[in-house]
Amino acid sequence: MLEALAADAGRDHSLDVAVLVDEAQTLTLPGEARVHVVPASGELDALVAAAHEADWTVIIAPETDGILRSLVAAVRAAGGRVLGPADAFLAIAADKQATVNALAAAGVPVPAGRALAARAAVPAEFHMPAVRKLRDGVGCEGFARIDSTGDAGPVPMPTRLEAFAPGIPVGVSCICGPGAIECLPPLRQRFTVAGPLQYLGSEPLESHAEADRATRLARRAVAAVAHAAGGDAPAGWVGVDMILGARDDGRADRVLEVNPRLTTSFVRLAAGSPRSLVRAMLDVAAGSQVHDGHK
Repeated sequence: MLEALAADAGRDHSLDVAVLVDEAQTLTLPGEARVHVVPASGELDALVAAAHEADWTVIIAPETDGILRSLVAAVRAAGGRVLGPADAFLAIAADKQATVNALAAAGVPVPAGRALAARAAVPAEFHMPAVRKLRDGVGCEGFARIDSTGDAGPVPMPTRLEAFAPGIPVGVSCICGPGAIECLPPLRQRFTVAGPLQYLGSEPLESHAEADRATRLARRAVAAVAHAAGGDAPAGWVGVDMILGARDDGRADRVLEVNPRLTTSFVRLAAGSPRSLVRAMLDVAAGSQVHDGHK
């Protein structure tokens, strides 16, 4: 994803791109990018120093264990500007149960479910099939489908248990700024059908009606989390994962989670975009609208 981000930013020659790379990583970056190799023991100091000199900083990090939130807070405390949501938005979106609570409070459809404490058993009366996921996990981390309570052993971390929602898994990436939630083309997500769940990639939705449903639902989801976070509009990239159900009226659609960061969809969307998505994020954060080619 970092390679795709740097390559996309390099398409806009008005941008001076600096990339921090861990010394243990081998990446192929565009020649225009200034690469700073960072030792493992100096990651935070290097990030803060570089962010202090930059106009904007994009942080690629998982929500797990508060990693994303702490890095964003450190950069902002040092006077840097992060192209990402405010702390309250990050806090809600990093917690799958808090996210669902915020969505449901705004009338956004979500799967029925509940939070489970670490090592708590799946309630015998919970409707099956169900899905269990880590409350602060990313991607497929900690995801398990449960067909009966006998299949579910205890998990040492807090989780969310929710009813399995049948349908098409879809991701919608939104570029956000003051008063704007601009949705990029929704992507149908592909996962393994057997064994541990793994993400295999994505492809555009063929149905215009389904794409429209997904776009409208994504906007509602981002707005709901923003409202729960105090009303401040998020900035930068926000991803919304959902299930589009079988009903054409959308009543079987369910939002699963909101990701307050760059997601893997960026790689495919950037490759098919007529202009730099990094430039689009900067423009929307400054109050401008996304070019029509992105909608």
